[in-house]
Amino acid sequence: MDVIVAIDIGGTKIAAGLVTTDGTVIDRTRCRVNAAQSEDGLFADLTGLVSEMLVRARGQHGTHPIAVGIGTAGPGEPNAERVSPLNIPCWRDFPLAPRLRDFTGLPVFGDGDAKALALGEGWKGAARGHDNFIAMVVSTGVGGGIVLNGKLLDGEGGNAGHVGHVIVEPGGRRCACGGRGCLEAEASGPAIEAITGRPPTQPTYETIQRTGRLVGRGIASVCNLLDLKLAVVGGSVALGFGAPFFQAAQATIDDLCCLDHSKGARIVPARLGDDGSLIGAAAVGLRGLNRQRG
Repeated sequence: MDVIVAIDIGGTKIAAGLVTTDGTVIDRTRCRVNAAQSEDGLFADLTGLVSEMLVRARGQHGTHPIAVGIGTAGPGEPNAERVSPLNIPCWRDFPLAPRLRDFTGLPVFGDGDAKALALGEGWKGAARGHDNFIAMVVSTGVGGGIVLNGKLLDGEGGNAGHVGHVIVEPGGRRCACGGRGCLEAEASGPAIEAITGRPPTQPTYETIQRTGRLVGRGIASVCNLLDLKLAVVGGSVALGFGAPFFQAAQATIDDLCCLDHSKGARIVPARLGDDGSLIGAAAVGLRGLNRQRG
């Protein structure tokens, strides 16, 4: 049985797993990101996870790894040839895909973590059967991936979908990107803690409502711009805040999506849960293989 070695790189954790070509996660492991360490130190943590998965794939599971798929926080170059995640300062222009190719001897394909989520949710999750939608991660950072007419948008440099840098509070907090009032600067986990003095795992009701409204503003802007009716949202903040967050976001979308083509747009939770990031990374790997094969 063929498997993809799937890797999800976020601002606070790295996860790796084995995913079959039909989208089933058969193994997984993870570690925390220590952004204060050297770039090689963090890469060593990553390769430790990958080595563990390769050993289990061939030994414990009797499977055949055919590629590595990566979903990573961004921004970065196409295919994760070089990455500069805003929340991982020790990696700036880090040659992620080339280093992993050298390490594994396998084809390596990478993309943004939220773009990977879009592929995964469109393949096996809440957007299955939909050709037009945005998928979002609201967590340590805020990212997005957009599918139009059944195709994932890449953009000139592979960074299409960065909804975290839609302005939702003009003149608001300074963002790591350099702008002010970005959705990420107002609604991400670190932003919530900086604003409220409380970790996002201990929110007040008002914090949940405000975060939902801000995410709703960002989604409404994208739906109005791109003729979308569906937003699939995952990430520890969004899913941790639960129903009140989604209700506040939906109310804002209802209020702001007034054009005929965006009226009725809806937000739904990502369906794949903890395995979603790995399924998405595997989808990135399969997409890359299919492109390579022509």
